[in-house]
Amino acid sequence: MKKSIVVVGAVIVRDNKVLCAQRGAGGALAGMWEFPGGKIEPGESPREALQREIDEELLCEVVVGREVTTTTYEYDFGIVTLTTFYCDLVAGTPQLTEHSEVRWVDPGDLVSLDWAPADVPAVELIAASLT
Repeated sequence: MKKSIVVVGAVIVRDNKVLCAQRGAGGALAGMWEFPGGKIEPGESPREALQREIDEELLCEVVVGREVTTTTYEYDFGIVTLTTFYCDLVAGTPQLTEHSEVRWVDPGDLVSLDWAPADVPAVELIAASLT
């Protein structure tokens, strides 16, 4: 039985552009794009986890808003359930600590990036709703 991994992702929108993060070279899904975020720790709500992860990964503060979608994708390393939320960036400028690049992308151009499969349903919903 594959390991179940429950994660959250931040859809940070500013000036009608969406923050996209490219995974670093060292780990699983290297070089693919994702919404920044990470695993939910025991005792955390999804929104609390997302605030913590954005603070740790991007050295920024966000306010977590409404849910975009929840998707499940089976990778070689486990079954990932990803819940994405719209977020407002309220403090800081995204810094690279785990990702190789971050980029502000027009919603209509989101589909041109090589996304991690679990993120694709959210990408499609966001591109359709913000363009």
